Amino acid sequence: MARSEHKGRCGRLLDASLLGVPELHTVAGASLPRRMPTLPPDKESMTRNNVTRTHRGRFPARALRTVGGAAALAAALIGSSPANAADPQIPFERYQLDNGIEIILHQDTSTPIVAVNVWYHVGSGDEMPGNSGFAHLFEHMLFQGSQHVGQDRHFEVLKSIGASTVNGTTSPDRTNYFEVVPSHQLETALWLESDRMGYLLPMLNRDSLDNQIDVVRNERRQSVDNVPYGTSQMELAAALYPEGHPYRYRVIGKHEDIAAATVDDVVAFYRKWYSPANATIVVAGDFETAAVKAALGKWFGTFPKLAKPERRPVAVPRIQRVRKEVPDPLAKLPQLTYAWHTPPYLQEGDAELDILANVLASRTGRLQRLLVDEQQVAQEVQAWQTSQQRSSYFSLVVTLKPNADLAAVEATLADELARVVTTPVSQREFDRAVTNLESRFVWGLEPLMARAEYLQRYNHFYGDPDGVARDIARYRQSSPAKVQSTAAAFLRTDQRVEIITKPVQAVTHR
Repeated sequence: MARSEHKGRCGRLLDASLLGVPELHTVAGASLPRRMPTLPPDKESMTRNNVTRTHRGRFPARALRTVGGAAALAAALIGSSPANAADPQIPFERYQLDNGIEIILHQDTSTPIVAVNVWYHVGSGDEMPGNSGFAHLFEHMLFQGSQHVGQDRHFEVLKSIGASTVNGTTSPDRTNYFEVVPSHQLETALWLESDRMGYLLPMLNRDSLDNQIDVVRNERRQSVDNVPYGTSQMELAAALYPEGHPYRYRVIGKHEDIAAATVDDVVAFYRKWYSPANATIVVAGDFETAAVKAALGKWFGTFPKLAKPERRPVAVPRIQRVRKEVPDPLAKLPQLTYAWHTPPYLQEGDAELDILANVLASRTGRLQRLLVDEQQVAQEVQAWQTSQQRSSYFSLVVTLKPNADLAAVEATLADELARVVTTPVSQREFDRAVTNLESRFVWGLEPLMARAEYLQRYNHFYGDPDGVARDIARYRQSSPAKVQSTAAAFLRTDQRVEIITKPVQAVTHR
């Protein structure tokens, strides 16, 4: 992670005793040592290249029925259900510590590695007006070090124990932190996560906050402000969600809100949302169950029990048709985006829109064939369902060729959208879409961390980590007729956002 040396207005460390940070105690009442578990000598000189910052992307495609080689992989990798041998399963054990922390264990001894994945049930969807981008900013703060780890030593410690994947990500619905370590270094990873759960506040100061404000604002420049179509994505979110709605400014937030963050804001956010009762820990991989339970109890079990924070309800807005042109000096080609509000993740209609996106815009999809292959007026066609807890949206994006007629492209889109609204897709199209989606899901289950993420996801959204079969059933119980009725209900012309991105000559200042 890049580091800037912006000097803060106040460099005094916060006093833990003044902030009410709990002392960690054993069940017997003796204070636990907070020093890092001893490292084997051969792990102490590993280079920073062994720590990989992974791409902040979406999770793999959601579960569908398994077929062919993908089913064989799933059965060999994670077992199978007695009811249906083709169903992939992720074996797990779930329990809760006395202070409310949820623990989910998934054992896989095939490789001597362990994934530690911690979810805090807070995301950008919990931000208040004026605090956009704050959940993501706080995610960055958790990598700045904690009381017993030391300032800026989090990555250094993970490097020293041979961690292969380290990151944190923020979505509208949750924030996660994860690492993959050699199995004999599991306790060190748990110690690190424990220390920043209970002992972060003494290391939060104006200098570290200013540093990460600069980093996050630069991240926005790199991902939104200075990339083609980035401004259009922000305009799309603003058109879909009204002022005051937490989804309006996306996870990254507004520059002015990020820059205005104070140490008091950080402390308040940490105290409210990063309590033990609002956390779920998944440990997946090569471990002995009794040993990992003992380590989890040692490092997390003696934090105090606090009330789980309530998440404020957020209404799904109803929109009328919106059409907006966005000049973009960074774009080389015109782009047309349609978007509609759609059902939340895992709710009725969500799976059907996944299927429809594949029917329309996969490599063999209708719009790919018409606009790219036959008419040759589009460079690319994309469609996807952005599934979220409070409100989802369906996007259809066409990147036009330089001299393409926008009106003609929109006429083709109108014809195809009218077809899917009035006529079921063919059984062949439906089956192909389901097969494409399910194959991506099953192969995506191979990495250990992906399985940890699915356990977290189902636990968060379903309230039960055992969600694979339930997720699969959504697609097995769908049909071409259900895809049509879902399209008719949600892809309405009078409730659509339309964003037209137009390349323009950049203005240069001499």
